[in-house]
Amino acid sequence: MARIHVLSGPVADQIAAGEVVERPASVVKELVENAIDAGATTIDITIEDGGRQLIRIADDGCGMDADDAPRALERHATSKIVSAEDLVGVASFGFRGEALPAIASVSEFAMETSATDGDGTRVRGAAGVIEEVSPVARRRGTTVSVHRLFFNTPARRKFLRGTRSEWRAISDTVANMSLVRRDVHYVVRHDGRIALELPAVPNLKARLAALWGHDAVARFLDVTDVHGVVHVRGVIERPADVGNHARRTALIVNGRLVRDTGLTRAVEAAYRSTLPSGLRPSFVLELTVPGDAVDVNVHPAKAEIRLRERWAVERAVEQIIQRALGTFDATPAVGWRTWAPSGVSDGTAAPLEPWMLRAPHAPVDGLFASPTMNGGATTGDVAARDGSPVAADASTADVNSAERMGADHPSTSASVAVPPLLQLRRMYVMFEHADGVVLIDQHAAHERVLFERFLRALQRGDAPSQRLLLPLTVHLSAAESEAFDHHASALQQVGYEMESFGGHSLLVHAVPTPHPRFDAERCLRDTLAALAGDRSPSDAARHERLLSTVACKAAVKAGDALGTEEMRQLYRDLAKTTLPMHDVHGRAVMVRVSWDELDRRFGRA
Repeated sequence: MARIHVLSGPVADQIAAGEVVERPASVVKELVENAIDAGATTIDITIEDGGRQLIRIADDGCGMDADDAPRALERHATSKIVSAEDLVGVASFGFRGEALPAIASVSEFAMETSATDGDGTRVRGAAGVIEEVSPVARRRGTTVSVHRLFFNTPARRKFLRGTRSEWRAISDTVANMSLVRRDVHYVVRHDGRIALELPAVPNLKARLAALWGHDAVARFLDVTDVHGVVHVRGVIERPADVGNHARRTALIVNGRLVRDTGLTRAVEAAYRSTLPSGLRPSFVLELTVPGDAVDVNVHPAKAEIRLRERWAVERAVEQIIQRALGTFDATPAVGWRTWAPSGVSDGTAAPLEPWMLRAPHAPVDGLFASPTMNGGATTGDVAARDGSPVAADASTADVNSAERMGADHPSTSASVAVPPLLQLRRMYVMFEHADGVVLIDQHAAHERVLFERFLRALQRGDAPSQRLLLPLTVHLSAAESEAFDHHASALQQVGYEMESFGGHSLLVHAVPTPHPRFDAERCLRDTLAALAGDRSPSDAARHERLLSTVACKAAVKAGDALGTEEMRQLYRDLAKTTLPMHDVHGRAVMVRVSWDELDRRFGRA
């Protein structure tokens, strides 16, 4: 007796529907994507009972003629591709030809469509069976109505959530689609009322303002950069605002909204030394890669992709995000507006261009630019806004002061112009910027400088150290001794030379020399105490934790009085770091206060 048999058409259709149609939001997604592929500029969405009773999508797209309308309900019927070669770089949302027949197989289905104003076609059916094809008068476009979703599959219907949950999923789906295609006008009605209306907008921030509110947009930093063949644009959350609001993310690859844990991890990796542990940023990013470098045909609902060179793309994304986080616009701000509802400055505050910080050997622009690049004087003493003398160019700085602050390459400092600096409360360094006043936390700034210096030394294995005339004996607790065993090689690479001396004691023969204020013994003790019990899963994470701890313990402290040249050298060293706006614990290195905010506080605005 034969045990293998071929499934009947209705059963096969319902199984296929299970891959494409998970819930009402899946139906909305597929039908909205079809409308966009048809060239619609306005999409009207009507929902009843969270999509259980009715989902209706009306568009003004190209529509279909009388021959194509019934054919569209056949499995694998599509206008997007003809041969397998067409799958490479396919740009349309739909191409499998499964959405309409899958939806029709689990609902009472009706479709009216017309390629021109006037004569159209109505197709009506249920459970995947076409019951009527008739002419109808209508305008150009298509209207698809889905009644009683899963009426013929009660086992699946009972797994639907409540009306509010299903409606929330639908509204999130439409919102995400509106991020991808901002040139389309969306109108969403739920149970007889307009719940969401999103007119076409010119840019991403305008769309986000409509969805999340104008205040929310102020938390985000613009990203537009290219690395190799990868182009990334969008917005990312400023580190100072991460964790203060609900997390929202969206990844768009070649115009397609996708889920990709690898790319998400790449974005989060760029934040790694700017956020406290456990916090994850919000972002909306659009990636453009060559069409033949991405495979979109790996998921029935096209929600996932496969990248041919995944590591290279993820690395490019991480570096682009990291460069954006190194700009002046990434700092926390008081009274500083970088975006207005109109999409341009409204005159209440001068917007800051998010200039990228360059490597030390490249021209430096933005915050750490030379005076000529900012339209100012070149070198020497010139008058400031208030008539006070401005410090000379960095090329005239005393090289000995650079050595006192532990500068890596004092000779490269000439490309950074140092403004007049003032220390406040032996804690903050203040200077005047064209658009306001900037405060630098001296400990956080020096911590960032030392962390990146130690990281480079760890990678090169050539950290400067100083041998001691007499070895230093350090007695450790059991937990600290265990921490030393885990981190001994990394400590050696940053400049410590140590050996065990019986029990839990160490003999220290050489120590790093990051700056003259450095207390090597105290730094070692505090570092091992802080690392006691650390169980980082990988060597990379463990080394990074060590370096951040050493940098924290070795940096100048709040309360240390800095001389003029020490402050200048700190400023120059900070300009050469990759992420100068945040320390290794996620705190801000700089805070900016706009002139408009000060004028407002003094009643001048």
